[in-house]
Amino acid sequence: MAKDSLIIFDTTLRDGEQSPGASMTREEKLRIARQLERMRVDVIEAGFPAASNGDFESVRAVAEVIKDSTIAALSRTSDKDIERALEAIRPAKSGRIHTFIATSPIHMEKKLRMTPDEVLISAKNAVRFARNGIDNVEFSCEDAGRSEIDFLCRIIEAVIKEGASVINIPDTVGYNLPEQFAERIRLLRERVPNSDKVIWSVHCHNDLGLAVANSLAAVMAGARQVECTINGLGERAGNAALEEIVMAVRTRQDVFSCDTRIDATHIVPASKMVSSITGFPVQPNKAIVGANAFAHESGIHQDGVLKHRETYEIMRAEDVGWNANKIVLGKHSGRSAFRARLKELGIEVGSEQVLNAAFTRFKELADKKHDIFDEDLHALISEDVVAPEHEHYRLVSSRFHSETGETPQAGITLLVGGEERRAESSGSGPVDAAFKAIESVAQSGADLLLYSVNAITTGTDAQGEVTVRLSKAGRIVNGQGADTDIVVASARAYLNALNRLVGGAERLNPQEGGV
Repeated sequence: MAKDSLIIFDTTLRDGEQSPGASMTREEKLRIARQLERMRVDVIEAGFPAASNGDFESVRAVAEVIKDSTIAALSRTSDKDIERALEAIRPAKSGRIHTFIATSPIHMEKKLRMTPDEVLISAKNAVRFARNGIDNVEFSCEDAGRSEIDFLCRIIEAVIKEGASVINIPDTVGYNLPEQFAERIRLLRERVPNSDKVIWSVHCHNDLGLAVANSLAAVMAGARQVECTINGLGERAGNAALEEIVMAVRTRQDVFSCDTRIDATHIVPASKMVSSITGFPVQPNKAIVGANAFAHESGIHQDGVLKHRETYEIMRAEDVGWNANKIVLGKHSGRSAFRARLKELGIEVGSEQVLNAAFTRFKELADKKHDIFDEDLHALISEDVVAPEHEHYRLVSSRFHSETGETPQAGITLLVGGEERRAESSGSGPVDAAFKAIESVAQSGADLLLYSVNAITTGTDAQGEVTVRLSKAGRIVNGQGADTDIVVASARAYLNALNRLVGGAERLNPQEGGV
C-alpha cells in the first residue's frame, strides 16, 4: 500500500527570522531558499510581506528564483496585508497565501480586543478575499493549542466553506503535551464538516521542549503537513526542527503511514548554512546535525558499532549529509573553477566586484590552508557576498601581542571611507584589544550582544568562524568573519557588522509576529 505524503513546510525565512538577531538580508534569504529547494522542501514560507519593504522585496526575490517549491507569504486577515502578500508571490511558479488570526480567549480579548463573532467574520472575509487572488490558501488559528474546541470547529468549518485548502493548528506558545495535541487534531478532523477536503497542518513551538514530539503526535493523528525550521530556529525557544521531523518519520516507517520527499543528504549543509548566516551555533549534542550526533566515546559503544553499525546507530551519518565536506579546491584553482563550485553550492554572487573580493580571500586562505572544503567557501561568502559593495570599513593590517603576565595589545590599520587610519589599544585579551582599537576609530556607540566562535572544519589549520552581533538604536545586525587566525577573524566579523550598521543592509528586528 502506497504511503501518504507528509508535506514539509519550512518557515526558516519567516518564523526562524523572528529570533532576535537572526534577520537576514535578501541575498542570505536567497541562499537559504536555494538550499531548501535543493533539499526538495515542499513549501517555503519566504516572509511576511506587509512587515516591511525589505521583507516584501525578499519574498518577491525568492518567488522569482525558486521553481520546485511552493512559495508561501504570511499575512494577517486584513485586505491590505493579503494584497501585499499576493503581489510579493505573483512571480512564483507555485504560490500560497497563509493568513492567520488568533482564536484563543486570551488572544482575542487581550490582544485583538475582538469578540469571537468578529474574529469569525474576519477569518471568513480574509479567506474569501485571498481566494479571489489565488487558489492555494492556508488558514491558521493562532494559539489554537489554547483555543476552545467548539470555537475552533466553528471557525474552521467557515473558512473551509470559503475555500481554504490547508488548515493549520499552531501550538503558538508551546503549551500542549503530545497526547493532548494529538487528541485535538483527531477531534477537529472528526467534528469539522468536509475535514477530508483539506490538508491538516501543525506548527509547534518549543517552549517546553516538545515541538517535535507534538508535531509527530499530530502526524500520527492525521496531520499531513508539518511547519518547521532548520535547526529548530525561531523566536523564544524555537520551532520544531525540520531535520528531526524528517528523520523521525523516515527512520520509523514501521509506525508512520506517511513519508516526506526530502533529500536528506542536504540536511547537514543546510544546517551549517543557516547557522553561519544567522550566527546561531548548533549545540554539539543536537540530534541529526550536532557535531556529536554520530560520535561514540564509550568503548562499549565503539565496539558495538565496529561489529555492527545498527547496534548503536539507527541511521547513517552520510544519509543526512555528514562526510560531505569534500576537498574541492586548492591554491592552484582558478577563478572559473571557483565560480563553478560556488554555483554548484547554490551560491550566486551579485557582481564581479563581490566575486573578485571573495576570490582574493580564497587565494589568501589557500596560502594558509592546504585543503579547502565546501564549508570554507560558505564562510568566505558569508563574510564577503553580504558586505556592502563599497565597504566603509576595511581591515588593511593588524598586529596583536599577548604574553603571560602582560596586558594584551592590538594595533589595527583600517581603510575608513577610503582614508587609512591606525589605532592601538590594550584589552583583557587580544580580541578585546582589537575591538577597542576598532571602536577608537569607528566610535559607533553600538552595544556588543554576542561574540561566538566556531571551527568550520576539523584540524588545527581549520578556519575559525566568528559571529559578532551589534545593537544600536533598535537595530540588531550580525557580522561574520573567518580566518585561520581567530583574532583576525574576530576583527573581520566586527567590521562586517559595522559595515551593515552603516550600510543599512539589515532591517529592524524583530519583525511582527505570526503563528
